[in-house]
Amino acid sequence: MRLLIQPEDGVRPLLDAINGARRRLDLYVFRLDREDIERALREAVRRGVVVRALVAQSGRGGVRVLERRLRRAGVTVARTHDDLVRYHGKMMIVDRATLYVLGYNLTRQDIEKSRSLGLVTSRAEMVHEALRLFQADFDRRRYTPGNSHVVISPLNARTVLGRLVAGAKRELLIYDDRLTDRAMIRLLRERAKAGVVVKILGSMDKKPGALRLRKLPGWKLHVRAIVQDGRRAFVGSQSLRRLELDGRREIGLITEEASVVDQITRVFAWDWVRAEGGKRKPAAFPRAQSRRR
Repeated sequence: MRLLIQPEDGVRPLLDAINGARRRLDLYVFRLDREDIERALREAVRRGVVVRALVAQSGRGGVRVLERRLRRAGVTVARTHDDLVRYHGKMMIVDRATLYVLGYNLTRQDIEKSRSLGLVTSRAEMVHEALRLFQADFDRRRYTPGNSHVVISPLNARTVLGRLVAGAKRELLIYDDRLTDRAMIRLLRERAKAGVVVKILGSMDKKPGALRLRKLPGWKLHVRAIVQDGRRAFVGSQSLRRLELDGRREIGLITEEASVVDQITRVFAWDWVRAEGGKRKPAAFPRAQSRRR
């Protein structure tokens, strides 16, 4: 598994993935304003790749315009079902073999000016589960989760993320700009009362109390991530708020790969120190120092 860190990694990993596709490319597109990504999708179609995109039923950002542009590029486009408030997941599957789950949209704002993360994996069980989800959503069919490491709102997210929070023994590190769910806040406070250090970069609608809360300066925060005890981590698109847990399609992954969890922990530590100083012009995270192995 590999971690993508924005804005440091930029758009190159995504372009490399699209340009490297040989047979098939499936992706959710909530927002897209990058001409380089659109051009790469068009070139993929020209070399014979079957490209399928699932776009929102409705929403800001000109859904109809986006749909027309993708169709002109040769992409097979489907609209999401209207059974949920919104389909908001950010996911791409390359050649049925490599899965990208992102916390960010395919926009300049999210990629160049936001703190965000993404996970890339070729683990067969995760890719298989993502393919099942994509096909069900593309066909507007019912989907039942079959892998607890693939976090899907509104189906298993509350259970899986609640278990992640409740299982912490020492420390919880959380990126979340919209932490408002009462049940999740209650769980966090219970963990803090039990002696767990809970650090949150973002915002919440209640007084933090024993929870340690800081605002991330300089960048927009467009990632939802949790690190439990330095051993297990979540990265995805669902905030710990009721709407994103229970009313929208959001997608995330749970990983226990030590090198990836270590990287997320180091990025968080870097941002936590910056948040204390309140710098308005953030320096880039030192990627060369982010791996122990």
